[in-house]
Amino acid sequence: MLLNLPRPSALSGAISLALLLAFGSIQASAEAEGAGQEQAGDNLLAIDLPRIRVVAPDRLNVELTPGAVYTVTQQDVEQAQPRSTEDLLRRVPGIYIKREEDSAVVTNIGVRGLPAGDYKTLVLEDGVPVQFGIFVGNSRYYNPRVHRMEGAEILKGASSLRFGPNNIGGVVNFLTRTPEEGVAVSGRLGSWNTREAMLDIGGASESREARFGLIANHTTSDGWNDKGWDMTDIMVKAGSAVGDGHFVGVKLSYYENDANISYRGFFEDAFNAGADFNPAPDDFFLTDRLAFDVNHEWNIHRDLRLQTVVYWSETSRDYWRFLIDGATTNADGLTVWNYTDTVQGNNRTAERYGFDSRLVMNHSLFGLDNEAQFGVRYFEEEMLDQTVRADRATPRNPNGPLLRNRRDSADSLALFAQNRFDISTALSVTAGLRVETYEQKRNDLRRAVDAVDTFSNTEWLPGIGATYQVSPAVQVYGSAYIAFAPPLVGSVVGSADVPTDAEKSVNLDLGVRGGGEAFTYEVTAFQMDFSNQVDPGISNIRLPNEGSALIQGFELSLGYDLGRGFGLNGNLTWIPTAEFGEDRPGQAEDGNRLPYSPDWTANLTLSYQTGNLRTALMFNYTDEVFGDGMNRTEIDPLRHMGGLIPSYYTFDWTASYDFNPNLRLFGAIKNLADERYIAGLRQGIYAGPERSFEAGLRYRF
Repeated sequence: MLLNLPRPSALSGAISLALLLAFGSIQASAEAEGAGQEQAGDNLLAIDLPRIRVVAPDRLNVELTPGAVYTVTQQDVEQAQPRSTEDLLRRVPGIYIKREEDSAVVTNIGVRGLPAGDYKTLVLEDGVPVQFGIFVGNSRYYNPRVHRMEGAEILKGASSLRFGPNNIGGVVNFLTRTPEEGVAVSGRLGSWNTREAMLDIGGASESREARFGLIANHTTSDGWNDKGWDMTDIMVKAGSAVGDGHFVGVKLSYYENDANISYRGFFEDAFNAGADFNPAPDDFFLTDRLAFDVNHEWNIHRDLRLQTVVYWSETSRDYWRFLIDGATTNADGLTVWNYTDTVQGNNRTAERYGFDSRLVMNHSLFGLDNEAQFGVRYFEEEMLDQTVRADRATPRNPNGPLLRNRRDSADSLALFAQNRFDISTALSVTAGLRVETYEQKRNDLRRAVDAVDTFSNTEWLPGIGATYQVSPAVQVYGSAYIAFAPPLVGSVVGSADVPTDAEKSVNLDLGVRGGGEAFTYEVTAFQMDFSNQVDPGISNIRLPNEGSALIQGFELSLGYDLGRGFGLNGNLTWIPTAEFGEDRPGQAEDGNRLPYSPDWTANLTLSYQTGNLRTALMFNYTDEVFGDGMNRTEIDPLRHMGGLIPSYYTFDWTASYDFNPNLRLFGAIKNLADERYIAGLRQGIYAGPERSFEAGLRYRF
């Protein structure tokens, strides 16, 4: 059984523990080093808090990675001024975003042609899995907030075997900030009555061997299309050296967001008429999350390092929707939903705890320079899934029996081993194996007998890759590996279909990267060959076993320093093949295009910096996509789930100015040309956010 802590006591206890560890470690380190230690200088902290990274921060380790690597830096974050992590990832090669709401409370990310929102990509924060559910629930229900991020690492190819599951599209690892010493406050105002306030507090021991930081953010907005939201996010971090070669870090985070969003969109006539109202004004999506991580890093000696993280999180998502009994027209003659007085709550709470430990060792097997990595990861997760009903007079106050009351749970153990053979100064070969074993359970709590249905599986996932340095400016790399995404409990337990194996894909990468003093480049050809795609299995909408599919494409990224303060960065993704391998009755036909998988996506950024002024003009192009596997060209007039969504482009402009080292003014105009476009189809048309403005100030005391 998973932990079942009352939320208020869990929050207060975790905060108390984090503060105790933080200030205790700072005090201990200061006393050990003595008050006379030479200072390292204002706002300069000697250690980085320990965390697991998917890409080592130095260039050498990137060059030894046999797969595509993309790093989002702190400078990139400041330049883009993103409203969400979706907004940040939108500019990463190979990533497509289906932008349903400006708040991005629910994530819709597609990687390398994988349908957006159908997660086959692992999302981490400081090396810890943060998706709502991996084995038991929909991954999309929690999206880390961008204001506490200093960057992100995106890893594809065989190297992503070190992390899993859900590594078909690779790994996205968000990196959280630790504030510098002192106190900083910032505020931002924007379109749709958006108001944001943020507080950063940072400190360090006199020896600089211990750090503490707090980032608190509160944002409210009426939202695009009156889809308002009210979000609070707090993160506390602390860490210290605790002996020779040992570093310990703790992180506590709390998130709460009440969003006035729904699965309902506009009918075609309303969208074409320029509608900007909320099609479901009484529907609410309520999310909160509490998480606690403890990291330990042990530098045993120069050739041996051990990293371990222990983590726990609890996330709840209550989704209250008014039921409908058809459609009607409003005073303007536009079709709208005809709501009943019945409110249905589809409410889920997911809890996860586990640990991940990794040993890195340099050795000289066969007379070669080698780096070996060994890892073990274990976690358990559980989701309580309930459906209740209320009425308009007392929404969110159930007045009837539970229509659904079940507990889905899973435990997972993964072992990993990898060795990189440095055959010469130019050639390195890396071979690895990941073994994932898991058991999933479902307990229908409405049954008179407390019976539990189970499913278990073990996957052996090998991979091999190589890098070859042709010249200082040219490196060739390639890899092949078997990636997988587990079926959710709803696919393998209580299904009318036969038990479902994991979704597996044979992934191939072949690329070239390099650069010179003024430019960098990386181009990768990739293929994902699915033996059997698996439905997410949330609501038994489709049969679990879906069949084969093939994705093939290229992604390119370029950076060039034009001189005189100008810079040019861009990327292009072309996916000519993203097709179903056979007929799927009522879902797709053999050779049809995968839904929400554009042929082309492109991004281009022209930046300029002079003195204390930084500005950038950013362009995004997204090609047309189909809304479903039947590849309808006309929008489905009944369910609005299918149809051809036209291509679109947007321009964003951002700028910032530092009046002095402590005061910064920043602002942005998003969708500068006010392009009206369809972002997605789901029980109606989702209109992409219109042109919006925002401006803010940041002051450090």
